[in-house]
Amino acid sequence: MAKLILTQEVTGLGTSGDIVEVKNGYARNYLLPRGFALLWTKGGEKQVEQLRAAREARAVASLEEAQALAAKLQEAPISLSVKAGESGRLFGKVKASDVVAAVEAAGLGTLDKRSVELDDVKSLGTHEATVRLHSDVSATIKLNVIAAK
Repeated sequence: MAKLILTQEVTGLGTSGDIVEVKNGYARNYLLPRGFALLWTKGGEKQVEQLRAAREARAVASLEEAQALAAKLQEAPISLSVKAGESGRLFGKVKASDVVAAVEAAGLGTLDKRSVELDDVKSLGTHEATVRLHSDVSATIKLNVIAAK
């Protein structure tokens, strides 16, 4: 088992600043190469406090604000205009930063791209994304992916 300090939120494992124990292969092959975690050391306790402070600064200030934003995000679908081929397949895929930009363009508020969970969206049509707004609040956004003209 490897002891790690998470640098980002990992679904089902913890949030930024948490100290977790995971299997060596998961740490070596997934968490460490992607920058989701650092190896735990005794000196790493200072890093934990910095990560927790940064997480608090990024978090939506209160639970009520998060719930209000979640309600606004779930009301109407968000349209994303992307380059696509004749058959409806995208050139590339939709990224979390694309979803954040579309939400801001729709005037629904600002999000952190690290809080957006998105499956591989490689085709036109309707898709879903999950946004974690607060430790207790998450919202599901409907995305209408349309071809750019």
